[in-house]
Amino acid sequence: MIIYGRNAVHEAMRANRRRIKELWATDSASREDWLDKASQIKRVSAAEIDKICESPGNQGVCARIEGYHYVSAAELLAKPDPLIIALDEVQDPQNLGAICRTAECIGATGVIITERRAAHVTPAVCKASAGAVEWLSIAKVNNLSDFLEDAKKAGAWCYGADSGDEATDYLTPDYRGGVVLVLGSEGSGLRPRVASCCDALIKLPMLGQLDSLNASAAAAALMYGILPQRS
Repeated sequence: MIIYGRNAVHEAMRANRRRIKELWATDSASREDWLDKASQIKRVSAAEIDKICESPGNQGVCARIEGYHYVSAAELLAKPDPLIIALDEVQDPQNLGAICRTAECIGATGVIITERRAAHVTPAVCKASAGAVEWLSIAKVNNLSDFLEDAKKAGAWCYGADSGDEATDYLTPDYRGGVVLVLGSEGSGLRPRVASCCDALIKLPMLGQLDSLNASAAAAALMYGILPQRS
């Protein structure tokens, strides 16, 4: 995998969970302290980096790195009082990256994504997450509904984000202990079966003229909204 962008490459080096095989940087980018100390760095032109990573948003640095190491869903559920962010077919890499960044910042146990019809950890997601995926535990599941049933058997409460009339204010539930926060896909939200597997549906207050938030913005609001209870 070729990752690019200063934060994405820097966090991969700091986390040291994936071996970096090659590292390229422009002369100006390589003068930063964290890059200057890298023994394997190759100084190349900006045009060469654009060609290597096939993206103009590389900020003058990219690296060839091992593929992403996913964990198992069971491993996340085995953690004490886990806070797990489960994504129901979120397909936009920018949204996945932004959600992972927030999840890592609040100390979430990990993120669940689906095997099909969903964004996975790609170079674009690494960049959008500002390198958060290098520290965060992420698992892929074949069936999200089955995972939610497993989570409830493990003692976690599952709360699905929804804007319907049946949803309660997001500050109503008790978020202490094991919690799975389930977020729907862009546009269609939670699938009916996934919603039915949740212990409760929750919603953010919408006081303006619009009736919805971007998926990553809604995720950030919910995660930080429930954090005080868990702190």
